Amino acid sequence: MMGEHSGNQDRLFYSFNLDEHVPADHLLRGIDRFLDLADLRQHLAPFYSHTGRPSVDPELMVRMLLVGYCFGIRSERRLCDEVHLNLAYRWFCRLGLEDKVPDHSSFSKNRHGRFRESDVFRHVFEGVVRRCMAEGLVRGEGFAIDASVVKADANRQRGVPSTESIDWSNPELGTRAVQEYLQALEHNGQVGVTPSNISLTDPAARWTAAPGGPAFYAYSTNYLVDVHAGVIVDVEATAAYRIEETEATKTMLERVENRFGIKPKHLIGDTAYGTAALLSWIVEEKHIEPHIPVWERYQRTDGSLSSDAFHWDEERDEYRCPQGHALRREWRAFATPRTHITKADTVIYRSRQADCRACPLKSSCCPSTPIRKVVRSIHEAARNVARGIAKTDRYGQSRKDRKKVEMLFAHLKRILKLTRLRLRGPNGARDEFLLAAIAQNLRRMAKSWHPPPEELALTVT
Repeated sequence: MMGEHSGNQDRLFYSFNLDEHVPADHLLRGIDRFLDLADLRQHLAPFYSHTGRPSVDPELMVRMLLVGYCFGIRSERRLCDEVHLNLAYRWFCRLGLEDKVPDHSSFSKNRHGRFRESDVFRHVFEGVVRRCMAEGLVRGEGFAIDASVVKADANRQRGVPSTESIDWSNPELGTRAVQEYLQALEHNGQVGVTPSNISLTDPAARWTAAPGGPAFYAYSTNYLVDVHAGVIVDVEATAAYRIEETEATKTMLERVENRFGIKPKHLIGDTAYGTAALLSWIVEEKHIEPHIPVWERYQRTDGSLSSDAFHWDEERDEYRCPQGHALRREWRAFATPRTHITKADTVIYRSRQADCRACPLKSSCCPSTPIRKVVRSIHEAARNVARGIAKTDRYGQSRKDRKKVEMLFAHLKRILKLTRLRLRGPNGARDEFLLAAIAQNLRRMAKSWHPPPEELALTVT
């Protein structure tokens, strides 16, 4: 006999327990187990008035935002609709069936107001990292550093060449993102070379392009990851520019050491982090092993003898070519002593023209110049440390461990759907990257936790 559902919804009273309708193995149960917002209200208390109408509970808004970032819900309007309809989302946000979901406009007001002033997302992020440490997911032995480019909320058509004069006093350009850019420019000046194009919508975003792809405005999210379990221990938002990305490495390592008392034994990175100055800072100031390929800026590509063929004599401060001739920074004494250090923090060692003229290796050493030059960085000692580490078995393992950062970026864009920012300006990028990193760390802990059998037995099917 075929059954038929009555469809009667006229009952006056219902006995309904929201907790019983959320499966014990639901991802949000694991996240809720490890998320502690007990001190959130205390952290935000100085930014709220003691009088007036009660505001929307800040813990509710943070929990709703985390739901959005954990499940790739990019629109706040849609997030409010999803929390209104989804029982698991309501349970996680501590909302009953009759409780009203906040309006989407509440998020914008708080994001640009007290949330940003109090740096609440950094506060929540560091609380999650401490919980990861308590769970044994952070060992502090090896960190990996990398950056990933994320498109800014800026249209290519709203950009102008940097050579053109821009009237920033125009009322149409009086947006929050423009004001942040002008303030940063006034305090720090232009970092690196001036970009070829500047966005009038979000001028702090950098005009960049992936190899073989079209150019666009973007920011970079910089991750510092503990390679033991792939936990993000720090995140920093910068413009999509290499100089800012490498400087973010120093910022994050210092911050992790100051906030959590952790300094890694070795740091893993790609060639972008193999600059002489950064390697010197890592080796000589922080005493960390650099598992990083050295950036060989002055390597020859014309088939002639490379600099490796020349022997360095530390005591005499000179190089010796394969024929035994000397290359020195100076061949005569100057009345005023000179360091010969260039603006690029290098010293150029030159041979004598008489030695090169009669040398049988001239055609393979310096075929188009009368003398041979070898460029040596003032940080060459740190570069040699990195070169020595690259020959060890530990370095091979580090190359594999670095993939954990790349996997996090793939997860960020494919699962969390953070391929384009919704907020503008450096502060907007920082907030979005922090929330995404919080979501990734919480998901990491939740996936590592398995509910006991007695809880699974209570799952409603």
